[in-house]
Amino acid sequence: MHQLILNNFALHIALAPEEQEQALACFQLEEIKKRIWLLRAGETDRYIYFVKRGCLRMYHTDKSGGDHIIGFYPENWWCCDIASFFNSSPSVNAIQTLEDSEIYSISLPRLEELFLLIPKFERFFRILNQNGFDLYQHRMTSQLYKTAEERYLEFRKRHPGLEQRIAQKHIASYIGITPAFLSMMRKENGI
Repeated sequence: MHQLILNNFALHIALAPEEQEQALACFQLEEIKKRIWLLRAGETDRYIYFVKRGCLRMYHTDKSGGDHIIGFYPENWWCCDIASFFNSSPSVNAIQTLEDSEIYSISLPRLEELFLLIPKFERFFRILNQNGFDLYQHRMTSQLYKTAEERYLEFRKRHPGLEQRIAQKHIASYIGITPAFLSMMRKENGI
């Protein structure tokens, strides 16, 4: 039942069976319907999420009402507005389910308890943050220096099969183009 998150922990730390049980007790597992906001802009992010099933998106809405997707978080991905979560400050971003989802969540007080209970989790979340920062820097560089087609191919490589599950308008927003341009680009390149 909890194998996916346990396997994710095992990517960076080794846990004894009793540590696995203690860690799982710090997380809540819940089913969330499609199009539900886990965080709205202006709210404080109270949780770090791990996606067991489904897909989340984090995005920013500009003054004109346009959405700009920061990232997609399908199965086996972690999602959180880090600045809002750790600083207990209002988020400028929103997090929403794109599909019916099953997610684990942990609050900051429970995370601090987990760090005290099983100190190796500090290493796990440090590595998670390092990897997230690396991904963010790579994404920013891609937006600045790669063509729309290169960004689209990069998206497909990072998230295989996800484009069949989510709306094309979300993929276009992530790449930084209009849905019409994405459709035209895919047709011209036989993608």
